[in-house]
Amino acid sequence: MAKIRFKSIFDRMLFLQCVTVISLLLVSGLGIGYVSRMQGLDMEKELLIEKGQQAEHLLDIGAPQRELEVLTAEHKLLIQVLYPDGTVSAYTDEKWAELAFLSADRTRVSDVLRRSADLPETMERYFSGAAFPVYTLFVRMSGEGREGVLLIHSDITRLNEAFREIGLWTLAICVMAAFLVLFSSYYIAKRVINPFVDMNHIVQCYSKGDFSQRIPVQGKDEASQLGRSFNEMADQLKNLEETRQSFVANVSHELRSPLTSMKGFLEAMMDGTIPPEEHGNYIDIVLSETRRMTTMVNDLLDLARIESGIITVSYEVFDINELIRRTLITFEARISEKQMELDVRFAMEQCYVYADSNQISQVLRNLIDNAIKYSPDGRTLLVSTYALRKEIYVTIRDTGVGIPAEDVPHIFDRFYKVEKAHTPSPQVGSGLGLAIVKKIIEAHGQSITVKSARGKGTQFTFTLEKANTLKRVTDGGRKNGIL
Repeated sequence: MAKIRFKSIFDRMLFLQCVTVISLLLVSGLGIGYVSRMQGLDMEKELLIEKGQQAEHLLDIGAPQRELEVLTAEHKLLIQVLYPDGTVSAYTDEKWAELAFLSADRTRVSDVLRRSADLPETMERYFSGAAFPVYTLFVRMSGEGREGVLLIHSDITRLNEAFREIGLWTLAICVMAAFLVLFSSYYIAKRVINPFVDMNHIVQCYSKGDFSQRIPVQGKDEASQLGRSFNEMADQLKNLEETRQSFVANVSHELRSPLTSMKGFLEAMMDGTIPPEEHGNYIDIVLSETRRMTTMVNDLLDLARIESGIITVSYEVFDINELIRRTLITFEARISEKQMELDVRFAMEQCYVYADSNQISQVLRNLIDNAIKYSPDGRTLLVSTYALRKEIYVTIRDTGVGIPAEDVPHIFDRFYKVEKAHTPSPQVGSGLGLAIVKKIIEAHGQSITVKSARGKGTQFTFTLEKANTLKRVTDGGRKNGIL
């Protein structure tokens, strides 16, 4: 048997809905017809039982035949009385005269008499072969001194016509209902499927890089919720694409500018434009640019590894105050060179946190390096920790040039620089340090904030989870602690 194939969900939904509803209508129609027929026959049976009881009473009192004929004529019945001696009496309307077999069939009469003792009080039966349908009720006579069986035959043509009329009306109603169901199923299926068709078209546009399309959303049903999710995804994809393009452009610019400068210097030294006695100065510039490019590439690799999840957070309990002290020691020469005043304020002598010490060390180095880099000589560098019930706050504040208010929301973006110059300068970095800082803090499930004003300095504050040195244990090979 060939399998029905559907090209779309719409075809499948429409087919299933129509088959289901039409099947229900068919079963309902058949059920209505059957119940109607059974109720009609039950009513006919009750009528025949009543007339049989009346006929039996008339026979018991020896009523004249005319009264029995009146009884049969009233409802156009045929009443037969079968006696044990084989005689048959019939009381009938003229229309039953054609059915001679009912009175002359001795075999049938003998069969009924033989089984008369086993007959129930009433028994129904259908006879065929007549010009019209016949419904027969057998009633065993129980009067004193009388034995025999009453056969009460009824013409059920009118019942069959009523059944047929009911069937035709039921069929008509089912056909109309089927058309209504077909129309409503088509409409409902279209309403359900159309949003998904639109989504498919718009997703194809997304696959081609066009993120300007949006799904029209109305209502609060599941399709509308899915449409809103698609629109949110499109916004994120658009932002991601813009970020990617900006990232590629920034990387290209950051690499091309120093490479062009280095190429120019080297060519000038080779062709004699720069005299040999000045080669040393320009070689220092080339080396400085090389180091800057190396730092930027390393930062890019670190950022890529953090975002891809290659670098995981290896939790451990350590003293953040001690880590800050060790980090500041590495900047001692630069702090002395700029004659900066160092102000260190710890909430307590030992302040334990639960984090990755290597990554937090990188955060401290980047923030302290920026604070020193963008502070004029003789200013103050403040590093402090503050403990709450579940968190430790680490603050690094300088009194340097500060950040304009319009730049503050963007300083954690990759390659974003307050100083837009791309020429070699001690104060021009790669624009990746703060992006790495934020990614590391977010990977710890913590937050970092910045406050700054032009000419008044900048303050970075990040949080870390406060640790209880007596309860940290190893967790899945990634989290290490002490008992």
